[in-house]
Amino acid sequence: MPEETIAPFHGFGLGLRIPHFQNYLTEAVPVDFIEIISENFMGAGGRPIHVLGEVRDRWPVAMHGVSMSIGSADGIRSEYLARLKALADRIQPLWVSDHLSWSRVGEVNSHDLLPLPFTEEALNTVCANIEHVQDALERPLVLENPSTYLTFADDQMTEWAFLAEMTKRTGCYLLLDVNNIYVSGTNNGFDPYDYLAGVPADRVRQIHLAGHSQGQGRLIDTHDEPVPDPVWDLFARIYPRLGPVATMIERDDNIPPLQDMLDELDVARRIAGDVTAAAA
Repeated sequence: MPEETIAPFHGFGLGLRIPHFQNYLTEAVPVDFIEIISENFMGAGGRPIHVLGEVRDRWPVAMHGVSMSIGSADGIRSEYLARLKALADRIQPLWVSDHLSWSRVGEVNSHDLLPLPFTEEALNTVCANIEHVQDALERPLVLENPSTYLTFADDQMTEWAFLAEMTKRTGCYLLLDVNNIYVSGTNNGFDPYDYLAGVPADRVRQIHLAGHSQGQGRLIDTHDEPVPDPVWDLFARIYPRLGPVATMIERDDNIPPLQDMLDELDVARRIAGDVTAAAA
């Protein structure tokens, strides 16, 4: 278990996306922190690195990855970890996060976040990988709950029980994607409010809010739509349990003008303020 801890950070932020680079370089954008996709900034130079340097001078930055493959039975690639650590050491982020999923077998990468079975065997593999990553990065890891479209017949526990045991064994933290909870619950037939009740609230350091699309018989985690009402409702339920937490609107496709994102972020601020006042 890592000796370091991640202090709570209370604020509201957005992701750093190419269409908004110029806004962040030239405007006083009213956000409390910025999240980057780690892999987009792991190169040696170029405009993204320049933009990141300017952004980091003005805002705290959280690193969020998509390629770690923490559930891989093959372990974590040492070359990837070295590049990730170099970036983290350079920008000193709030934290480094990735997804509770797998995407790689040997040299084959699916370029997708594939689901894990919630079994003791998978838990052992994930925890061993987390401990290796935390030792390599010399900092605790934050993991996001994935969106899923199926369950496994061999599952031995719920996803939220898996998360709780994972954090207990490794000392890692959680990034709670509220949209993913709604998508997975709808697709797989569990009550998202049971999920919220089972999550170890003291380990959550960040919230993602996003939208989704309706597929053929399934909700699809596209992150290309505004946050829908059911996701706002879940956010309002979980927020008072978490205490100070970093909250952001996540948009990965169909990216609107920055002001539209800021308007949506103001909705999150308003809901957070209202439910916190009501709980006091």
